[in-house]
Amino acid sequence: MKRRRFIQNISLGGSSLAILPSLSFSPLASSSTLFQASQNEYAADLIVAGGGLGGCAAALAALRNGLRVVMTEETDWIGGQITQQGVPPDEHQWIETHGATQLYRDFRNAVRQYYFQHYPVSQSARGQQYFNPGNGAVSRLCHEPRVAVAVLEAMLAPYLSTQQLTLLLNHRITAADVDGDQVRALTAQDIRSGKEVVLTAPYFADATELGDLLPLTGTEYVTGAEAKSDTGELHAAEEAQPDNQQSYTMCLAMDYVPNTENLIEKPKDYNFWKNFVPELTPPWPGKLLSLTYTHPSTLKPKTLGFHPEGGPTGDVLNLWNYRKLIDRNNFEAGTYPGDSTIVNWPQNDYFLGNLVDVSKEEFDRHVQQSKQLSLSLFYWLQTEVPRPDGGLGWPGLRLRGDILGTDDGLAKYPYVRESRRIKPVFRVREEHVGKENRLMVAGAEAGKTSADFYDSVGIGYYHIDLHPSSGGDNYIDFASLPFQIPLGALLPQRMKNLLPANKNIGTTHITNGCYRLHPVEWSIGEAVGALTAFVLDKRSTPHAVRESKTLLADFQQLIRNQGFETHWPNA
Repeated sequence: MKRRRFIQNISLGGSSLAILPSLSFSPLASSSTLFQASQNEYAADLIVAGGGLGGCAAALAALRNGLRVVMTEETDWIGGQITQQGVPPDEHQWIETHGATQLYRDFRNAVRQYYFQHYPVSQSARGQQYFNPGNGAVSRLCHEPRVAVAVLEAMLAPYLSTQQLTLLLNHRITAADVDGDQVRALTAQDIRSGKEVVLTAPYFADATELGDLLPLTGTEYVTGAEAKSDTGELHAAEEAQPDNQQSYTMCLAMDYVPNTENLIEKPKDYNFWKNFVPELTPPWPGKLLSLTYTHPSTLKPKTLGFHPEGGPTGDVLNLWNYRKLIDRNNFEAGTYPGDSTIVNWPQNDYFLGNLVDVSKEEFDRHVQQSKQLSLSLFYWLQTEVPRPDGGLGWPGLRLRGDILGTDDGLAKYPYVRESRRIKPVFRVREEHVGKENRLMVAGAEAGKTSADFYDSVGIGYYHIDLHPSSGGDNYIDFASLPFQIPLGALLPQRMKNLLPANKNIGTTHITNGCYRLHPVEWSIGEAVGALTAFVLDKRSTPHAVRESKTLLADFQQLIRNQGFETHWPNA
C-alpha cells in the first residue's frame, strides 16, 4: 500500500511544527525518515508505547506500509512475554500451518534458523520437521529469550538503519497531552538518566504490559472481574471485583550440572514461603512449595514430578521438562553439561497483590515479594524437594541469569497475565468463545464454532485459562473454541486515536484468559499497525472503518494480502 502525502501541524512546547510528508516507497528502500524536531522531541506517524510482541508486531506492520514509527520500551529488551518475561510461546496445535499471521510464523521460522546458523545443532535434530530447541512440553518452539531478542532486532534492523523507526529502550511513558478524545503527545522518560522526550503523532498504540496509557490519557477502562449481571457470562463473578486479578509470575531460569553443588544463599523470606498455604476457593491442597497442586480443570489435587537429569517420574509430569529451553540431546555431544529450563509453574504464581492501579511503592513491594517466592522455590528445589530415589533436593541446580539478561536469575519484568482493558465499541464475552456458554446461547449446531464477527481482523485459539487470583479464586480453566479477533474490540468507545496493542483490548476478565497468549497478542498488534497505515492512507479513522462496509472490506482484503487470516478454515 502506498502512502499519500500527509502533513499535520502539531504544537510542541508552544511552537507550531509540521510533520514532514511521507513519501511513497518500498519499505526497505525508504528515503522517509523520522522527523526529530530537537533532541527532546520526536514526531512520527505512529507512536508505539511498549516493545513486547504486540508492540513489535504493530511497529513492523506500520513500517512495511510506509509509516514512520517511534517505539518505546521500559526495559532493555524488546519482545515482552517471550523475552523480558522469560515465557516460551504458549500456542495452539495448528500453529505451524495456520491460526496466526504469516509475519508471526516468519518470526518462529527465523528462531529455528538462528539456531541452525549459530548453534552446533545435531544432524538428527536438524532433520526434524519442526525443530524444538528445548523439547519443552508446553510449546512446539521452546527456545532461549536471547534468541527471540536477536530475531526481533534483525526484523527491525532495516528500518532502524533508514531511520524510519526510532527505538527508545529503557524509556517509560510518564505523561500524556490530551485534547478531548484525541491524544496529542506522550512524554517518555529515560529510566537511567531521567531525561524526557516528547512524542507526537496522529496515532498512538498502547502496547504496554499493563495498559499504562489508559489512565494517563483518560481512556475509559476496566480491571479485574466483571459481574455476571454485566456480562451474562457463565463463569463470571456474582459481583464486580475490580481488584480481583490473575496472578503474575517472576520467572527464573536454571540449568543442572551433575555432581556439583551450587546452593544459593537462603532467601530472606524462605521460611514464610516454605510454610505458605494459599487461601483460595476451591481450597489449595496444601503448601504452595510442594509437588501437589490444584489441577486447573478438575480442581482436584494432582501430583507432579521433578527430575532435572531427565530420569523417570512415573506417570506424572516432570516439571523440569515443562518449559525446557535447551535439550542437550538436540546439540552436538558435549555442548551442554545438562539441560536448562524456565520456572513458570503453579508454585511461583504470585497472588498476594496486584500490579495494576497501585502506587509505585506497592508495585515495587509486590515485585520484590514475588522475586522472593521464586527464589524460595529454587532454594527448595536445591535442598528439600523429594527425589525419586528417596533423597531431598538437587544441589546441582544452577541459577542462569545470563539466559534472562539479569544478575539474579530472574526475569527482567513480571510475566503479566491480566492488564487494564479498554471499554470498547464491542466487548468479547464468554458467549462468543467459551464452548459451554456458546452452546447455551447459540444451540447445538451453531455452538460448535465461536461467534462469527463481521469485522474480524485475525484469529487465534487457546483454552480459557485463568490462574489463581488476588481475589482468592483458584483456577478457572475450561474449553473454548477457535476464535476471531473483532475490530470492535480494538476500538475504545470514546478515544479516537489511541489503540490497544497488547492484553488491553476489549475482552472480559474471563475471555482475557484465551486472548492473552503470544500469537494472539502479536495478531492484535499487527492489526493495529496495519489499521493505522490504512486510515492515514484513506484519510479516515479507525471507527469509520468498522462503520463502513466498503472501508471494512478494503481493510480486510489488505490485511489478508499481507498474511492475515480472518476466518478459521472450514468455518
